[in-house]
Amino acid sequence: MKVIYLLTLILLSGLVVKAQEPDSLKLEQQQDNLPQITVFAEDLEADNQAQEISGLLQSSSDIYVSTAGYTFGQTRYRIRGYDSENTTVLINGVPVNDRETGRAYWSSWGGLNDATRNKTIETGIGASSEAFGGVGGVTNMITRASSFRKQTKLTYSMTNRSYRNRVMFLYSTGEMKNGWSFAASGSRRWAEEGYVEGTFYDAWSYFVAAEKKINSRHSIGLIGYGAPNRRGRNGVATQEAYDLAGTNYYNAYWGFQNGEKRNSRVANYHQPMIMLSHYWKMDDKSQLTSTLYYTFGRGGSTALDWYTGNDPRPDYYKNMPSDDRDFNGYSYVERAERWENDETFRQLDFDYFYFYNRKNLFTINNADGVQGKTITGNLSNYIIEDRRNDRKNFGFDANYKRELNEHAVFSSGLNLSWFKSDQFKLVEDLMGGDFYLNVDKYAERDDFEDTDYIQNDLNNPNQAVREGDIFGYNYTGNINDYTFFAQTDFTYPKYDFYVGGQLAYNEFWRTGHMRNGKFPDNSYGDSEKQNFFGFGLKGGVTWKITGRHFIEANVLYQSKAPNFRNSYVSPRTRNQVLDNLTNEKISSGDISYIYRSPYIKGRLTGFYTRFEDQVYLRQLYHETLRSFVNYQMTGVDKVHYGTELGIEAKVSQEFTLTGVLGAGNYIYDSRPTTTVSVDNYARVLDSRTIYLKNYKVGGFPQTAMSGGIKYFSSSYIYAGVNFNYYDNIYLDLNPDRRSAEAVQNYAADYPYRDEILEQERLDPAFTIDAYVGKSWRIDYTYYISLNFSISNLMDVQDFAFGGFEQFRYDPFDLDKFAPKYFYLYGRQFYLNLNFRF
Repeated sequence: MKVIYLLTLILLSGLVVKAQEPDSLKLEQQQDNLPQITVFAEDLEADNQAQEISGLLQSSSDIYVSTAGYTFGQTRYRIRGYDSENTTVLINGVPVNDRETGRAYWSSWGGLNDATRNKTIETGIGASSEAFGGVGGVTNMITRASSFRKQTKLTYSMTNRSYRNRVMFLYSTGEMKNGWSFAASGSRRWAEEGYVEGTFYDAWSYFVAAEKKINSRHSIGLIGYGAPNRRGRNGVATQEAYDLAGTNYYNAYWGFQNGEKRNSRVANYHQPMIMLSHYWKMDDKSQLTSTLYYTFGRGGSTALDWYTGNDPRPDYYKNMPSDDRDFNGYSYVERAERWENDETFRQLDFDYFYFYNRKNLFTINNADGVQGKTITGNLSNYIIEDRRNDRKNFGFDANYKRELNEHAVFSSGLNLSWFKSDQFKLVEDLMGGDFYLNVDKYAERDDFEDTDYIQNDLNNPNQAVREGDIFGYNYTGNINDYTFFAQTDFTYPKYDFYVGGQLAYNEFWRTGHMRNGKFPDNSYGDSEKQNFFGFGLKGGVTWKITGRHFIEANVLYQSKAPNFRNSYVSPRTRNQVLDNLTNEKISSGDISYIYRSPYIKGRLTGFYTRFEDQVYLRQLYHETLRSFVNYQMTGVDKVHYGTELGIEAKVSQEFTLTGVLGAGNYIYDSRPTTTVSVDNYARVLDSRTIYLKNYKVGGFPQTAMSGGIKYFSSSYIYAGVNFNYYDNIYLDLNPDRRSAEAVQNYAADYPYRDEILEQERLDPAFTIDAYVGKSWRIDYTYYISLNFSISNLMDVQDFAFGGFEQFRYDPFDLDKFAPKYFYLYGRQFYLNLNFRF
C-alpha cells in the first residue's frame, strides 16, 4: 500500500501546466495576427458531431452540461471549445473512440437510447476509475445485462428533423433465480425526406446482452450491438447559392432521375461490436473486470465522380451566375433567373449523366494489363463511387479496483488494441455505361506518353472496372495501441483529492494494395512503422468548506501520439509521412466554486487549456497545376480559456429558474509552418510561415447563454421554456490568406489587403425552445409518458452558426470563392410517447 501512495505522489509532483507566452514579433505589415485553419465540406458532412455532443451529455445532472448538450448542441457548440477526440467514451469500460481519428461516433449505437441510458459521466478533468480520459472527460455507458431491471418498454416518436418517425423497444429480465440476466433493445428511425430537401433517413439498431452469475464472485457477460443506417446527406453552400435558391438549406447533392429525387451522397454504415466480459469480485475490497472485444463492419459514403469535362456540380463556382464567363450562351441575368425559377437547373442532372454515358463509345487497349487485349464499350464519364472505410478492431481490456483503506481507493486499467481500417473506392453505379477506367485522370492531363505514370495500380494497368470493383486507391491503416493507467482517490471529511497517470505506446503503418504509377516504389506493401510513446498526469482536490460550499480544482498534462489520419501526406497514393511528426502536448487546469442546497444548485468554473504541436493536413484540387495539392501544417498551438456558469433556483414547489453561460476565448497561439506539395510529383511546391497567432478558432459559437423556467406539478405535468443567445462566432480560415506571401504584392493601404487578412465574425442570434409533458402511473404496474418539445420556436432561419473560407481564393476578387455557411434549422418539433411495464 505504501508503494501505491508513493507512486501517486510522484505522479502528482510531475504535473506541469505551461504558461502562455506572448508573441514577441511586432505587428509589422499587419502580419502578426494571421491564423489559419480550414474546414472542408467532407468535414462538415460528418454529422456525427452533433450526436457526439448530445450523446455525451444527455444524462448529466449538471445544468450547464445538460443545456450544452440538448440546447446548444444544435449549433455544434463545443464545451470549452474541445474537439471530440479529447473526450474518452467507454461502453462497460471498453474505449469506443475510433483509433484512426480519436473521435467517438455515437451513430454506431444510434437509436439505442434505452440500452445506453445508464451512464457515469466525468466532464472535463476529473477522477474516473474506468480510464485516464482527456481534457474533455470520460463517459462510460453501462450495458451489462444485470444492470437492467425487469421491464418492457415501447416508444414511438414523431419529428420533422433528420428523420420523421422512430419506434423503439426494450425488454429486460433482471437477474433471475437461476443467475441469468437478459436484455434486448432495438429501434428504427426513418424519413422519405428529412428537414433538408433531397435528404432521406433509414436507420435500424439492435442490442442484445446476456449474463450468467456463476457464484457470488464470478459472472460472465456477453454483449452485442449495431446500428445499420443509410441516409442522404446535405451539403453547405455560398450565400449566393442560398439566396438564388430562396432557402438557407439549399442542398446541391441531389437531383432528378426520371422525375424522382436522387441523392448523390449516401452514407451507409454498419459497424457492430461484440464484448465478452468476466466480472471477478476477488474479495470484499477488490474487483477485476476483463473483456475481449471485437468491432467490425462497413462504413462509407457515395459521391459523384467524372472522368473528363467540366465539373457538373451545380454550385461549382464556374456554374454560378456570378462567374464572369458566358455559360452556354446564357448571360448573368438569364442564369440567375434560371437558378431562381428552375429547380432542375440548380440541382444535379442525373438524366443527362445517363444520356451521355450511353453514347460514349471508347476502346481500352492492352486492357487489364494484358498485351493486345482490347475492350470496347460505353465508357462512363459520370459514375457514383462509394468511398469506403471498413474497420476491424480486436482488443483486450482489464480494469482493477481496490479499496486500500477507509480513505483511499486504487484503480488501474490496461487496454490492448489491434486495429485495421481498409480504405478504398468502389464503383457504385456506372449510370448507363459499361465500364470505368482505373487511371488517375489528373495525372493523365500531365503526361500522355508515360502510360505507367497515370496508372492507379501498376499491378493491374489499364483496368476496366465495373460495378462492385475497387478502383482509385486501396490501402489499410494498421494501428496498435497499448495503454495503462493508474489512479488513487483519497476521501477525508474536509478534503477529497486524487492523482493519476497514464502510459501509452502507439504504433501505426500503411499497407498499400495498389502500386501507384506516380510512386511505384513507395505505395505498395507495408510502409515503415511509426512509433510513439505518450504519457499523462493529472490531479485534483475538492475542499468541502461546508455541506453546501465546495471548491474544486484540477490540473492535467498529456502527451499524445498523432492520429493516423493526420500523419500521412497522401495516404491514398503513398507511404510518405509528414516531416517532424511529434506528439501533441496538452496542459490544462480548472477551478470551480460549487453551491448546493435544497433550493439552489450552482457551479462557476474557470478553465485554461493549451494545445501544442497539433497537426493539420488538407488536400484540394489546384486548377492551375491540374493536380491535387497537400497542405501540411505542423506546430499548431491553441489556447482555450473561459468561464462556465450553471444555476438552478427552486423558487416554489412547482417552479424552477435556470441560468447557463458558456463564455470562452479560443485562439491560435503559434506561427506554424505549412508545406505545400503537388500530389502528382511529390515535390514541395512551397514552404511558408502561417501567421496564425491570436486568430479565433472558428466554426461554432464561443459564447452561449440560456435562461429558462421549468414547471412541475404533483400530477406529473411538466413544462418549460428556454431563451438562448449565441455570439462570438467566427469562420474557419484559409491558411494561404494569412501568410506574408498572400499580401506581399499589396501596398499597406490597398483595400483588398485588409479583406484578405480579416476573419469574418458572424452575427449573434436569439432563439427560444419550449417543452411540455405528462406521465401516468396505472395500478403501480403500467407507466405512460407523453412529451412534446419545440426547438427554435420563433422559426429563426437566418442564423449562420458556422462556416469556412474556401481554400482557393482570388486576391483580386474574394467573392469568386466566397465563404460557405451552415444555418440553424427553423422550427422543429419532437413528439414522444412511451409505455413501460
